[in-house]
Amino acid sequence: MLSPVSQPPSPTPTRRIAHLDMDAFFASVELLRYPQLKGLPVVIGGGRRREDDMFARLREAYPEREWTGAELDRIPVEFFPRLESYVGRGVATTATYAARQFGVGSAMGLMKAARLCPQAILLPVDFEEMRRISRLFKNTIREIAPVVEDRGVDEVYIDFTHVPGGQRENGRVLARLIQKSIFQATGLTCSIGVAPNKLIAKMASEFNKPNGISIVQTDDLQGLIWPLPCRKINGVGPKADAKLQGHGIHTIGELAQRERGWLVEHFGKSYGAWLHEVSWGRDDRPVQTESEPVSMSRETTFERDLHAVRDRAALGTIFTRLCEQVAEDLSSKGYAGKTIGVKLRYDNFQIVTRDVTLDHFTSDAATIRRQAGLCLKRVDLDRRIRLLGVRVGKLVKPGTEGEPPAVYSASPHTPTPRDKTRHDHNDLLFPELDG
Repeated sequence: MLSPVSQPPSPTPTRRIAHLDMDAFFASVELLRYPQLKGLPVVIGGGRRREDDMFARLREAYPEREWTGAELDRIPVEFFPRLESYVGRGVATTATYAARQFGVGSAMGLMKAARLCPQAILLPVDFEEMRRISRLFKNTIREIAPVVEDRGVDEVYIDFTHVPGGQRENGRVLARLIQKSIFQATGLTCSIGVAPNKLIAKMASEFNKPNGISIVQTDDLQGLIWPLPCRKINGVGPKADAKLQGHGIHTIGELAQRERGWLVEHFGKSYGAWLHEVSWGRDDRPVQTESEPVSMSRETTFERDLHAVRDRAALGTIFTRLCEQVAEDLSSKGYAGKTIGVKLRYDNFQIVTRDVTLDHFTSDAATIRRQAGLCLKRVDLDRRIRLLGVRVGKLVKPGTEGEPPAVYSASPHTPTPRDKTRHDHNDLLFPELDG
């Protein structure tokens, strides 16, 4: 009797994580509606849509024609509003690549953008259409690769490791398939970075924009990642970068040469240890599917440190937008939460958080803003701020078992001992935070 032939064990597949970023997403969605603007500098941001005003001007100029919403692609370019005529405190959500060549970027004040590129066309954001296209491209990805982590309206992480074809050409074949499928479904392009982990994949997705694919492997760390400036690390903002440069550290490779203990001494126990790990390309975070989040948050690091008094208007606008973005994320993914909190990082890198737990679940932007505003009143706003974030935790999906009714109303809160100090003078800085 022949003994069975033993089969060699299957090799463990190489971990391949992709970061997919839609190219100039907000602007590209608008160009689907207005294809006559392709190739022109276009900035997305500002107030509400005013298509009715545009149609009124068109009917006045062309009384012989019937202008309807179905004819948006026929509107002459000269009828679109120009950035040079903008007056206000709005912020650019994004810009086309033609506008970026003039220095216009995301989160830039529109007044500053107008000085850089006054001839740019200004269009407001259509959040409903953005969410529709966002759902469409993400569903397209999940039909090909099911393990997808949603990172906002225009970007995702994808685990290629066990997907059929995910190892071919180090992930390039699958990335091309996803690009092609998204373009067929939406008419939009995206850029994809494939790497051993999320940290490097996100950096790689920026290498060949727009409509590019970049593959980074473990052996590429010194050749491709170390020459990059430290600012390319997701989590190193302008203030941290400036401090690193003050110590003669300009590139990720130079950061990697510093001892862990030195980084902890100069940047704190948590952040310093993290800097050491990421400089060596280490990141074991899994790709988490939509069914797994315990909280959702939005935060932003400012180009310069802001002060609650001198930069009150800018901070108020940014704070409101963060609350709205968290609410949009919750609604688009079908979640509600009952713990609402804020996060601040001061100019000395100290981080403070405050939160409040409601007696109900909510995904309402106004409720989130009100409760997050009350949390802000329990932190020191006399110091300069470099990062501001808003978080909603204790999430449930409406209709799940044991979920109480989602009543949108304020609830009393007794501060915990660690944060019960109320900075009453904050009422003078941000009197609108209560509503």
